[in-house]
Amino acid sequence: MTRPDRRKAAAAALEAQIGHVFSDRELLERALTHASVGNGGSPGRDNERLEFLGDRVLNLMAAEHLLAAYPAAREGDLARRLNRLVNSGACAEVARAIGLPEALRLDASATKVGARDSERVLGDACEALMAALYLDGGPEAARAFFRTGWRDLADSLDQEPDRDPKTRLQEWAMGLGLPPPDYVVVRAEGPPHDPRFTIEARLPGLAPATGAGRSKREAEKVAAALFLQREKIQP
Repeated sequence: MTRPDRRKAAAAALEAQIGHVFSDRELLERALTHASVGNGGSPGRDNERLEFLGDRVLNLMAAEHLLAAYPAAREGDLARRLNRLVNSGACAEVARAIGLPEALRLDASATKVGARDSERVLGDACEALMAALYLDGGPEAARAFFRTGWRDLADSLDQEPDRDPKTRLQEWAMGLGLPPPDYVVVRAEGPPHDPRFTIEARLPGLAPATGAGRSKREAEKVAAALFLQREKIQP
């Protein structure tokens, strides 16, 4: 099966996973198309504009859920829970669970540097998919996606959040008004059965930190831990 055929099958599997078959196929394709594919072409052919809308739709769906689930909570408590549902890590987690990485359209160069597994790329694409559902099926289609895709995250809101290095670094960055860290593959070596990845954790205005590991996630955690250590950020 060729790569286009595999991606088409992955897109169909994605629709089955979220329980919505798009009447406007172009909307789905736009949601699944990374900006690298357009090579600076006409705006609207990739998922960046849909991501803009999807971010707002996701925040609305999450806010609706929280108001119903926590009728006695104060605004600050609701805002804290909201952030845990709509941050890029949460969206990337949902994206992986529904098989979105396999359905993404990426330029070969973006694929080579690990964009298909990038937390930011997957989070943005998940928001774009939310917008596409909203436009194709209305608020109820978007609401249904939130209810199923974010169910586990919503159910775990009152548990102590994961305090791994990536979570701690993201919280620190947010406290400074910075975007979430970006994790970039700078080198991939070794045979398929024993790979080794070198990844940089990057934040605007700060030197990157470099970590290595036998998987991308392991290397990302090492890079985040080294970033925290260098900046003397306490657990």
